[in-house]
Amino acid sequence: MFLLVEACEESGSPDLPFWIDRITPQLGNIGFVICLDSGCGNYEQFWLTTSLRGVLSFVLKVQVLEEGVHSGSGSGIIPDSFRIARNLLDRIEDSNTGTILVRELFAEVPRKRVEESTESSETLGDTIHNEFPFHQKCRPVLNNNSHLLLAKTWEPKLAVVGCDGIPDLKGGNVLRTFSTLKLSIRIPPGVDKDRAGKAVIDTLTKDPPYDAGVTCSMVAGANGWSSPILDQWLEDSVNRASNTFYSKPCRSYGEGGTIPFMNMLGVKFPQAQFVITGLLGPKSNAHGPNEFLHIDYAKNLNCAVSFVLYDYFNHH
Repeated sequence: MFLLVEACEESGSPDLPFWIDRITPQLGNIGFVICLDSGCGNYEQFWLTTSLRGVLSFVLKVQVLEEGVHSGSGSGIIPDSFRIARNLLDRIEDSNTGTILVRELFAEVPRKRVEESTESSETLGDTIHNEFPFHQKCRPVLNNNSHLLLAKTWEPKLAVVGCDGIPDLKGGNVLRTFSTLKLSIRIPPGVDKDRAGKAVIDTLTKDPPYDAGVTCSMVAGANGWSSPILDQWLEDSVNRASNTFYSKPCRSYGEGGTIPFMNMLGVKFPQAQFVITGLLGPKSNAHGPNEFLHIDYAKNLNCAVSFVLYDYFNHH
C-alpha cells in the first residue's frame, strides 16, 4: 500500500502531478484510489462522491470613460458601465431563471447519475436546501429536490463573486469610469475548461454595446470529474461498511464543488476504482468562518474506509 499526503489542494495542487508522474513507475498498475476530501449528504450513512463539477473564473471589465463625470452632466449621454455589464451577462445567463445560455458549458448527464441523484434526493429530502442559511423568506430556485440536486451537480451555473470600480455607499453622484466583475462558473463533468472558457470570452466580448471597452480574461479553470461505475465487489463492500458502522446502506451522489486533482488522477489511472468521500455535510459551512466537522461521523467514516481497504486486499 502506498500513502500519499498532499497539502496544497486549496492552492490548486500545482505540485501534485509532478510527484504522481515521478512515483507512478515505482507503483505499477494503480487499481484503487481513496480520496478523503469530499462531502456527505447527511451524518447517518456512508456517502460516496461520484462526480465533481469543474470551475471557470473570469475577470470582466467594462470601461466607458477616461475619468469620472458628474451624473448631472453625463447621464443620458454616457452609458453606465454597470448597465453594460448587466447586458453582457444576459448573453450567457437567463437572469430570470439562472439558466446558462452558452451550449459549450453543458454535458449530457449519464443515466446512472440521474438514478443516483433521484435515490439520494429521496434519502435527503428537504435537507438538500434547508441546510443553507437562507435569509428570512428567501427560497431555493426550484421546488423539486431531485432537480435541485442535479442542478447543483450536473448543470453549469454562474455567480458574481467580486467587483471593482464600484465605491461603497459614501460615493458621490459621479459616473464611474469602469465596472469590473469577477465571475465564477461551475461546469459539469465532461466539459473541457479551455473550450468552454473561450466560448464564454467570445460571447462576452463580441460587439460590445456602445463600443465600450470590454475585456474578459479567464484567470483560473479546472475540469470536472465523473467516477467509473463501481465493480461489484466494491459496491458490496461500501454497502456492508455503511450497514456495519451506520446501520444504513451507502448512498452516492455528485458534489457541486471542485477537487482539481481528481480529474488528473482519473486520467492517469483509467483502470482504477475510486472511493471519494469526506466529512463536509449539512451545516459544515466549508471555507466559511464557522466551518466544523462532525466528530462522531468522522470516527465511523474512519472505520468504514478501513473496512473497504480490508476488503480490497482480501479481494485482490
